[in-house]
Amino acid sequence: MAREVSAKDYHDPPPAPLLDPVELTKWSFYRALIAEFIATLLFLYVTVLTVIGYKSHVGDDCGGLDHLGIAWAFGGMIFILAYCIADISYGHINPAVTFGNLLARNVSLIRAVMYMVAQCLGAICGAGIVKAFQKGFYERNGGGANMVSHGYSKGAGLGAEIIGTFVLIVYCNELKVLAPLSIGFAVFMVHLATIPITGTGINPARSFGAAVIYNKAEAWDDHWIFWVGPFIGATIAALYHRFVMSAGAA
Repeated sequence: MAREVSAKDYHDPPPAPLLDPVELTKWSFYRALIAEFIATLLFLYVTVLTVIGYKSHVGDDCGGLDHLGIAWAFGGMIFILAYCIADISYGHINPAVTFGNLLARNVSLIRAVMYMVAQCLGAICGAGIVKAFQKGFYERNGGGANMVSHGYSKGAGLGAEIIGTFVLIVYCNELKVLAPLSIGFAVFMVHLATIPITGTGINPARSFGAAVIYNKAEAWDDHWIFWVGPFIGATIAALYHRFVMSAGAA
């Protein structure tokens, strides 16, 4: 009989316990939190600078950035950062990704909550550094905050965030060796599709950090979309992965 060959390049780990207080006694846990905090800080710093740089040159014939450049900045940074911290925290850098991993039983509830806190704090600090360095440009150009664009309904914005997050999360666990590359490319493609609609959130920490530092009414009016949409998208992705993608292993 021919030996069965697995198509995967890894073995699925056992499900993580829902509550694991022992984690709180391990340095590796806090090391992962620091990694998520710093990575999200750097992500917001580079990407918010890119967004306000683009907006400051809109209408300028010599402006160097467009939606393609913004998409490359977001996708490229996620690829680099996820690759750098993959062995420390698995490179979530996004509460929706963490929530999807919680539903998939890849992380405990304690780790998931603490990751989200670290990500949001890192995002606030990253956006805050941008404002400290370039306050004038920051205030005039919207601070990189996500908003539903004029001409689009809240429903369209919510749908864009749900589908975009689903695309980001659903296939990224299938090739773990290449996960940072696939995640970065997914972020790039989703930004190309949804920048005109919402500015592309698909990352509640990214949206929250920019909104907190910009702190204008327009940044908060539709802010719920950038939490509800990604979390719904992550839930659908986790269910799809469990009952469709993993059906052959059952």
